[in-house]
Amino acid sequence: MIAPGAALLTPDAMRAAEAAAIAAGAPALLLMERAAAAAAAAIMRFAPGLPALVLCGPGNNGGDGYGVALRLREMGLAVRVAASGPAVGEPAATMAARWHDGGALGAVESLDDAAPAPLLIDALFGTGLRRPLPDHVQAALDRLARANATVAAIDIPSGVDALTGAALGRPLAVDLTVTFGAMKRGHALGQGRELSGRVVVADIGITLPLNTARLVPRPVRGAMPSHTHKYRRGAVLVIEGDPRRGGAARLTALAALRAGAGVVTLVGAGEGVPADAIMRRNDAEGRAMLSDPRIDAIAIGPGLIDDQRGRDWLARLLAGDTPLVVDAGAFAVLPGALVPGSGAAAGFAKARAPLVLTPHDGEFARLFGPVGLDRIGAAQAAAVACGAVIVLKGAETVIAAPDGRAAVNTHAAPWLATAGSGDVLTGIIAALVAQGMTLFDAARAGVWLHGDAGRRGGPGLIADDIPALLPIILAAL
Repeated sequence: MIAPGAALLTPDAMRAAEAAAIAAGAPALLLMERAAAAAAAAIMRFAPGLPALVLCGPGNNGGDGYGVALRLREMGLAVRVAASGPAVGEPAATMAARWHDGGALGAVESLDDAAPAPLLIDALFGTGLRRPLPDHVQAALDRLARANATVAAIDIPSGVDALTGAALGRPLAVDLTVTFGAMKRGHALGQGRELSGRVVVADIGITLPLNTARLVPRPVRGAMPSHTHKYRRGAVLVIEGDPRRGGAARLTALAALRAGAGVVTLVGAGEGVPADAIMRRNDAEGRAMLSDPRIDAIAIGPGLIDDQRGRDWLARLLAGDTPLVVDAGAFAVLPGALVPGSGAAAGFAKARAPLVLTPHDGEFARLFGPVGLDRIGAAQAAAVACGAVIVLKGAETVIAAPDGRAAVNTHAAPWLATAGSGDVLTGIIAALVAQGMTLFDAARAGVWLHGDAGRRGGPGLIADDIPALLPIILAAL
């Protein structure tokens, strides 16, 4: 459970913010004392009264752990400490010495054979770990995991990469993580999202950098003016692909209509629409509509194939002025687009039209190269390279803008992994752009709405169900 809208810092950015706070007059020991006090208070609220075993590593994460142990003992808790080795460096060594000064009460057990407790507090490794857990630490964690204790982590579960969320071994799955200053990207990405449990951010007096990635917040629905008409609500064109794949574009058109667009027109040679309110035009009529200033957004890609018509439509729209949401088949019609590393993304970089590109990992790899472990960094680099808003779809969808802004959506559900779901997202984003939202804000809000539909729809959800859920979701905002 993580707070919508929360900042997501890289480990390097967090270290720079801490260094700036120290340079401004806050000693590192004071920051550690604040962190220990905040973590102990959060743990007591979450699991009051449980006898605790604090697992301390040799670095500053371990120093935080010694500080938490001291605070919990002051609160009357039965506390033991087990360490993987002596504290190294300051201020961790000072905090460890304070624990040792407690005499028998300040004893430190060996991590390798420490008996479990009802509450385990993981302060072994913090955000700096980028290598697999040491074998003896992994063996201890495996043994302690069998105790089925309540587990809290200080800053991040030991063995979770704070940049990527990748598991560097078999970390303890924790119930509560108390982190400092801001969430780290690893709390929201990959395995880190599930392993971190409930994440509490403690303020210890650190100023965060501007323009950092954030979690996608719940959208805010503006009031509908009493005097309006369908074109003021936004007009969307959806370019249909191969008539044999017409269902994809029809899903996009219906989603755009359900997401609030006042006028949606499906352009192509196919037949039938999912709602009588959706207008249909052939290609010649659609091309004529491009000069209509009332058209606010265009969607292309669902059902599109790599033929002359698809290439002509994409080239025409990229050279235009109307905001364009690009998905699916449109990624395959650029020259060389099916050859990884061919530089096909340059076709988007030359576009005149404002762009939102919505690739999944495979499409992204063909356009920009492999995503790699750093999904946020990959999306940001792609957004800069082609001057477009990138929506990198996945379990944690990343939205990145060319100006460096980035957002991560964790408000979703695995039920969205169904055929046609991405086509629906394309229509939602196009509708929000048509209603006047910026491309970045429309992409963030569209992904959140799409994710909320997945949560509401549940295990039996199919893409056809999502548009019908949108009015319910919008009404609840």
